[in-house]
Amino acid sequence: MARRGAAAASSSMANLLGVALVLAATPQAAARGGGHDYRMALSKSILYFEAQRSGVLPGNQRIAWRANSGLADGKANGVDLVGGYYDAGDNVKFGFPMAFTVTMMAWSVLEYGKQMAAAGELGHAMDAVRWGADYFVKAHPAPNVLYGEVGDGDSDHVCWQRPEDMTTSRQAYRLDPQHPGSDLAGETAAALAAASLVFRSSNPGYANQLLQHSKQLFDFADKYRGKYDDSMPLAKKFYGSFSGYGDELLWASAWLYQATDNRRYLDYLANNGDALGGTGWATNEFGWDVKYPGVQVLAAKFLLQGKAGPHAAVLQRYRRNADVFACSCLGKGGGGGNVRRTPGGLMYHQGWNNLQFVTSASFLLAVYADHLTAAGATVVRCPAGPAARASELVALAKSQVDYILGSNPRGMSYMVGYGARYPRSAHHRGASIVSIRANPSFVSCKDGYANWFGRAGSNPNLLDGAVVGGPDGRDGFADERNNYQQTEVATYNNAPLMGVLARLAGGGRGGLAEAAIKSRPDNQTSLPLPPLAAADDASASPVEITRLNATASWKKDGRTYRRYAATVSNRSPAGGKTVEELHIGIGKPHGPVWGLEKAARYGYVLQSSLSAGESAAFAYVVRGRAAAPPADVWVIGYKLV
Repeated sequence: MARRGAAAASSSMANLLGVALVLAATPQAAARGGGHDYRMALSKSILYFEAQRSGVLPGNQRIAWRANSGLADGKANGVDLVGGYYDAGDNVKFGFPMAFTVTMMAWSVLEYGKQMAAAGELGHAMDAVRWGADYFVKAHPAPNVLYGEVGDGDSDHVCWQRPEDMTTSRQAYRLDPQHPGSDLAGETAAALAAASLVFRSSNPGYANQLLQHSKQLFDFADKYRGKYDDSMPLAKKFYGSFSGYGDELLWASAWLYQATDNRRYLDYLANNGDALGGTGWATNEFGWDVKYPGVQVLAAKFLLQGKAGPHAAVLQRYRRNADVFACSCLGKGGGGGNVRRTPGGLMYHQGWNNLQFVTSASFLLAVYADHLTAAGATVVRCPAGPAARASELVALAKSQVDYILGSNPRGMSYMVGYGARYPRSAHHRGASIVSIRANPSFVSCKDGYANWFGRAGSNPNLLDGAVVGGPDGRDGFADERNNYQQTEVATYNNAPLMGVLARLAGGGRGGLAEAAIKSRPDNQTSLPLPPLAAADDASASPVEITRLNATASWKKDGRTYRRYAATVSNRSPAGGKTVEELHIGIGKPHGPVWGLEKAARYGYVLQSSLSAGESAAFAYVVRGRAAAPPADVWVIGYKLV
């Protein structure tokens, strides 16, 4: 199947885009900007996925130091699960991040496929999408069954071994009606719907197969609701579903609407926007766990393209939150919801693999800007500061990509193999141990740790194109194999980056989406674009936080401490909807917080619901040298039921 996928993708480049050869003749200088060769970086960003392949490698495999692996995956469970991708520097096939990776690769192709063709990379990009999609077809052997993981993160992480030598557990773990996983099934449905669009023109039979699996998975996810990491608890500490499954159900419905034009999926997106959080979450983070910003950009795209049908008002609320995401990245989000920046200008969320959020945000900003521009709506409304132009979103995305490629205080490229200085000791089992092709002697778990993990110097195999976790909040970086927070690579770092690199290499929009959508099944006539609503009370949040005066003050060790009380209210009219799962951000509290519980991620959560007209109080402590002003407090997200 892998060989067939490679051949289909390669031939599709000529079938899909007859202009590819003309575009490819564009001078190489056109692919450069800010001193960076975006075309080269694009090529490498796609090449990296070949290093992550599991299964029987195809004849056109370009990463020559890899060989076949995981050939018995699924056998113990009576199912063929050979193939797919290893997620990062280990040898486990985690379905949740793999599905997000495939969704983002497919979206990259759909938005910027023509630019990929101009760079001679469309066939490789489609190969990468199909490698993942083929695996998910295998992993879905029945309508209400999905295999979500192969391997065990605990046993794998105490073993340092090439994938070709694996001796760790290859147990497969599945979802079914008794063990639901709406988040994982929903994300896999989204991946297959997006992938179906990639192959709609070149291989309609395969596209229909992917779409059928996608529809079944969405129905399974919606009917049997639950978090996948409750059904597969061993995945929780590696890829826990902290945002729940509401975002994935909306994400899947949006992609199915994009792939089919069937109003059933648009109705689902609109009618469940409140209850599943699509209209209530306004977060500055987009990645394998939280999909709300991606859903909101897709919903805004439907609105801008005149495909909102009778749901324009609801999609306008989605669009408002897409604006909040963009503005928060720009530093115009208001409150404390803005994305922090390092001194060198990099968007910064966390110390562990921060670049995953940088690449996903950069892609989302570029896509949103391009669709705004195409609709003649060239500004986004920001909670703080003046409106932002679409060109500002593209400029920010470019600045982040340039930082990754070396325009940073260290002069370090964080893409392996790109530039003069790049990480040489990526935290990656396969890259850090001599290739089995060069030395076929078996490497055991203990041998790998004893002889290779702690070995000084560069990895023996070049992990070409991989984006590492990246620098800390002060632009610092230690290129050490045991520094997994900064040097481990991941497929979901690269998947959105390949799209924005293609955009920068070729300039402007030009993907496969429009051609694919015109030939999709269930095609319906697009509805006229309604006039865009102003930012008025109809689209405003029903949740309001009121800051009160300090209720207590004291001094300790030369610092002033103050306790502030605040009230959060549900301003919905009497008989209106109830606010549930309310997440609140508090900027740097220095002491206990009362009335809220610390969430595993995404701030603090109110433990009770708020009926229409109800309020709840909470309090927090801040400190300062001479004074202790109130902290920034803001709403991260909520659901309305």
